[in-house]
Amino acid sequence: MNQQRTAPFYLRLSLTLVSLSIIAYTIFIAQDIIIPLAFSILLAILLLPVVNFLERKKVPRVIANIIAILLAFVFIGGIVYFLSSQIAGFLKDLPSIRKHLADHYLTVQQWVSKKFHFSTVQQAGFITDATDKIKNSGAGFLGETFISLTQALMVLVLLPVYTFLILYYRDMIRNFLVGVFKDEYASGVRDVLKQSRSIVQGYMIGLIIEMGIVAAINSMGFILLGIEYAIFLGVLAAILNMIPYIGMLIASLFCMLITLTNSTEITDIVGVLAILVAVQFIDNNIIMPRVVSSKVKINALITILGVLIGGTLAGVSGMFLSIPAIAILKVIFDRVENLKPWGMLLGDEITGANKSKFYMTLQHMTSKLRPAAPIKPPTLE
Repeated sequence: MNQQRTAPFYLRLSLTLVSLSIIAYTIFIAQDIIIPLAFSILLAILLLPVVNFLERKKVPRVIANIIAILLAFVFIGGIVYFLSSQIAGFLKDLPSIRKHLADHYLTVQQWVSKKFHFSTVQQAGFITDATDKIKNSGAGFLGETFISLTQALMVLVLLPVYTFLILYYRDMIRNFLVGVFKDEYASGVRDVLKQSRSIVQGYMIGLIIEMGIVAAINSMGFILLGIEYAIFLGVLAAILNMIPYIGMLIASLFCMLITLTNSTEITDIVGVLAILVAVQFIDNNIIMPRVVSSKVKINALITILGVLIGGTLAGVSGMFLSIPAIAILKVIFDRVENLKPWGMLLGDEITGANKSKFYMTLQHMTSKLRPAAPIKPPTLE
C-alpha cells in the first residue's frame, strides 16, 4: 500500500491505462460470453424481489426461480409478438410503399440533376455500380447475418439458463465476493453489493415504466397526426429511447423514413419530428427525473462517452449495458479511498466556483419538476 501511494504519477497512470486496455480488449474479444452473462445478471437482479417474495410464501427456490423467469419471458414475448404483428401489417402494404419510394426517388433525381448538373443517366450508372459491389460482397453480408442470428439464438438460449443459475447460487456468489477481501473490508463490500443491487433494480424498473409512458405519448401524437403505423412507430421509438442520447436520434430518422414511404406530405414528416423532439424534451425534464431517478447521478459527458465506448466494444448491447455498468463503478469508486477522484469524475455534482449563475438559475427553474428526494427502489435483504 505504501509503495502504491509513493509511486510516481506517470507509473500509476501507465498501469491504469494498461489495465483499461486489457479490460477493453477482453470485452471486445469475449463479448459473446460476457454480454449474455451481463444481461443475465441484470435480469436476475430485476427478478430478485419476485423470487424473494415467492420464497417468503414457502415456494421452493427452484420453483420460485422458474416462475420469475417465465413471467419475464412472457413480458418480453408480448413485446416481440406485438412488434412482429405490426411488421407483418407493414409488409402487406409493401406495394404501396414501393410506389411512394419510386415517386420520392424520381423527385430526388430531378432535384440532383437540377442543382448539381448530374444527369439521371449518370445517377443510374452510379447506383448500378454500387449495386454490383453489394452483390459481389453478398456472401460476406450473408455470413455476417448468419453469425448475428446465431449469436442472438445463443443469447436466447443462455439467458434463462444463466439467470436461473445466478438466482439459485446467489448466496454463494455473495459470500464469495465478500470472502475475496479481508475481514476488515467485509462491511464495505456488502454495502457496495447492496447499493449496486438497489441502483440496478431502480434503473431497470424505472426504464420499463419510462418506456411505457414514452410509447403511449408517441403513439397518441402519431394517431392525432394520422400517421400510418402510429402505434408501431411509437413503441419502436420508445424501445430505441432506452439507448441514451443516440437511441432517440436513430428513432427519429427511422420514423421519418417510414413516414416518408407512406405519405407525400412534408407536413407529416415535420409533425413526426416535432412530436419526437417534444417527447424527448418532456422525457428528459419530467419523466426521467421522476421515474428513473437513482442514488447515483452520472454526468452527461461520461454517459455519452460510455455509450459510444460500449457500442464500439459490444454493439447495441454494449450501449445498453454501459449505463448500469458506470453506475456500479461509481458506487465502488466512492467507497475506495484511492478511487474517489474517479468517482467524482463520473458524478454530476458541480460545486464551489464551478457553479455558474446559469446553472443555478436552471437548477431553480427545474426544481419544481423534480421530486424532493430521489425515488428509492425497493431493497430486500
